[in-house]
Amino acid sequence: MVEKNSINHDLGSKGEEVAANYLAAKGYKILHRNWHYGHKELDLVAKYNDTIVVVEVKTRSSLYWEEPKESVRRKKQKLIVEAADAYVQQYNLDCDVRFDIISIVINQGLPPEIEHIEDAFYPTL
Repeated sequence: MVEKNSINHDLGSKGEEVAANYLAAKGYKILHRNWHYGHKELDLVAKYNDTIVVVEVKTRSSLYWEEPKESVRRKKQKLIVEAADAYVQQYNLDCDVRFDIISIVINQGLPPEIEHIEDAFYPTL
């Protein structure tokens, strides 16, 4: 029997690969995938023009429960912002940072549905 977590991890990895390819085709330079700061993780970190783009990738096999982008709630946003702050400090970056969400639905046998939301959320104090 295949573990549910293994299936979710595989789907998530596939979604991140789709998102990275999508961004690269649009001219983004992928700097890091699955960058960790303690227990916090940034799915994708890219550079577009002079902006660092932190991308949260949400992948689902259907829209049955909720759209993938709807699962990036305030608590998750806070963790992403904290990790992004650590990333900027670690690499001594002095540029704008933008937070995007890429929502992907992968249905068996169909091309992935991709929704890219730029400036999906902003850091809050």
